[in-house]
Amino acid sequence: MNVLVTGATGFIGFHVARLLHESGYRVKALVRDESGASALRGIGVELVKGDIRDVDGLAQALKGCSQLYHLAADYRLWVPDPATMYDINVRGTRNIMQAALTCSVEKVVYTSTVGVLSTSTKGKLSNEEDSADIREMVGHYKITKYLAEREVEGFIKKGLPVVIVSPSTPIGSKDCKPTPTGKIIVDFLNRRIPAYLETGLNFVDVEDVALGHVLAARRGKIGQKYILGNRNMTLKEFFTSLADATGRKPPKVRLPYLPVLIAAHANEAMSRWLTGRQPVIPVTGVKMARKYMYFDCSKAVRELQLPQNPIERAIDKAVAWFELSGYATSSRQC
Repeated sequence: MNVLVTGATGFIGFHVARLLHESGYRVKALVRDESGASALRGIGVELVKGDIRDVDGLAQALKGCSQLYHLAADYRLWVPDPATMYDINVRGTRNIMQAALTCSVEKVVYTSTVGVLSTSTKGKLSNEEDSADIREMVGHYKITKYLAEREVEGFIKKGLPVVIVSPSTPIGSKDCKPTPTGKIIVDFLNRRIPAYLETGLNFVDVEDVALGHVLAARRGKIGQKYILGNRNMTLKEFFTSLADATGRKPPKVRLPYLPVLIAAHANEAMSRWLTGRQPVIPVTGVKMARKYMYFDCSKAVRELQLPQNPIERAIDKAVAWFELSGYATSSRQC
């Protein structure tokens, strides 16, 4: 079976493309720049040069494909110019869904995010039915993904066979950029986290997330949404697990919210007007920390048979890969 994966150079996308290839699918990956896709070429994935913002080339990329896995997205907590993020995440999603409809693709798996669901400051578990209002979205990334999901729902009504998956907070190997969560691990390994702002997240092994995509195509119900997650943990608990895995000491100082928010605004102002570099403390990240991103993942476990492998194993794989890849000195020597 021929399948097209967008966003295959990204963290989750690479694992999805690799798993599909290992499972016997003929995998094509839509890439803007082939020079950054050597890892995909190395595992036997066919590279198709294109851009989800170019609607004319998408139908050609999908030609002969029975399935589409759309993971491409601009995922950053701070952007100097958000226009590109809206162009990729919203218009790009509309373009690829239209191409899939035109090409009569048999199954589409769209990668959304738990970030568009309603969450609580008290740690209440949210599920797929906890729809949020756009006014609850913090930052351009969440807004664009919220709008993109509405686009996908519109195509489902037109008859496009889409299953929506919503990953929580994946961790593991091959987090090349890295993602905001991967950067937390890297900073921890490099002893750059003397204190923390308490929050709660749902962590999951990125390889389980990749399998969740494939299971969604096989077993997911058209028009349904599935949270691909695993274990709810406070940030303090996560740092404790990192400490257990590496022998390093976890940060002990818990910072108050308001001073950190003020510092984040100052940091972003400096980035925007002086340095042009990514702020150390993104305002969006601080605001997101006010709510506990805790989720009930039982629907995906029940209907897709999503595995729930130990988070400790995913942490070990992430740490080992970051160290081996030169992001941090080996913690095993400390």
